[in-house]
Amino acid sequence: MYEAVIVDAVRTPIGKRGGSLSGVHPVDLLGGLLKRLLDKNELDPARVDDVIAGCVDQVGEQAANIARNAWLAAGLPESVPALTLDRQCGSSLQALHFAAQGVMAGAYEVAIACGVESMTRVPMLSTVGVYGTPMTESLQARYRMDRWNRKFFDQALGAEMIAKQWGFTREDLDRAGLRSHQRAAAARAEGVFASEIIPVEIQDPATGETRLFTEDEGIRPDTSLEKMLTLPPAFPDLELITAGNASQISDGASAALVMRRETAERLGLRPRARFVAFAVVGVDPVTMLTGPIPATQKVLKNAGLTVDDIDLFEVNEAFASVVLAWQKEIGAPWDKVNVHGGAMALGHPLGATGTRLTATMLNALERRGGRYGLMAICEGGGMANATIIERI
Repeated sequence: MYEAVIVDAVRTPIGKRGGSLSGVHPVDLLGGLLKRLLDKNELDPARVDDVIAGCVDQVGEQAANIARNAWLAAGLPESVPALTLDRQCGSSLQALHFAAQGVMAGAYEVAIACGVESMTRVPMLSTVGVYGTPMTESLQARYRMDRWNRKFFDQALGAEMIAKQWGFTREDLDRAGLRSHQRAAAARAEGVFASEIIPVEIQDPATGETRLFTEDEGIRPDTSLEKMLTLPPAFPDLELITAGNASQISDGASAALVMRRETAERLGLRPRARFVAFAVVGVDPVTMLTGPIPATQKVLKNAGLTVDDIDLFEVNEAFASVVLAWQKEIGAPWDKVNVHGGAMALGHPLGATGTRLTATMLNALERRGGRYGLMAICEGGGMANATIIERI
């Protein structure tokens, strides 16, 4: 079995809904990032064996295999294939799994795992209800969706159920959101994200002038607990979930360059991390978002490691209650968890989040001299995936 390594991991700045990236077609957003990733590493694009992209709402501008369309739109070789997958919020982390596992199995020498989501241009759940619903009567009956006045699994409902099950108050959730913004704001001020962000050229719709979009725009450095506590619930029949303690609706793309270690070294490229272990799990699709807990336990077991062995954790902040419940069960110290902030501050462009976490994790491990990093993401429908990498 070959050793799979990460040579590089990059991302665009993350744009707010209706913000700086709203004028960029998602095909071009991902395509431009792929081209810049290859240029940055001076890699002949024809050497890439496959491009695997995560994207959740594969309809409209994101339909018809956006991975392939992005590659071709960037002017890259027709000989390189590409595919798009959907494992909900963990889609690009799953793409990273498949890329690494393909390298380890000998199917690939070079692969790119990536992801994209323009939640402004293709709103969340755009694929649901256009041609019927995936929720058949038998599926609704199995999970008694009528109890919750729902006809579809609802992540916000799941997040509130988790908060109440683990005994978290509204203030607990808002404090977690505040911590995310404070950490992200500090990281941005210190230039931490500069090594992982590839700026995007955008056009101002008002003036027609072009400029570089360089920084995440969802971070609120001036927010406070007092301000967050004044926010109303974001859903009419829920009490605890607000815009301040949930991930932001965002636009963005991310990508990781994965290779056989010997190939990277032969090409004069520096392997930055190796893959240690992978895990995927399923959980109750109603509460849905508890998956990072068993995924973390499983990936640690697969790696033969303990929580104490891990230097840094990236657990996607889909909602504050998700990370709070995970921490309570796993016991990881907060000074190792989402040290540069998370999705509540940075944003959560669904298909791009997995390899965004990878870029942030790799950057943080190198800055802090850490060895092991663990990433975990909850997913719609009651799933989660987790990955452990080791800095080289």
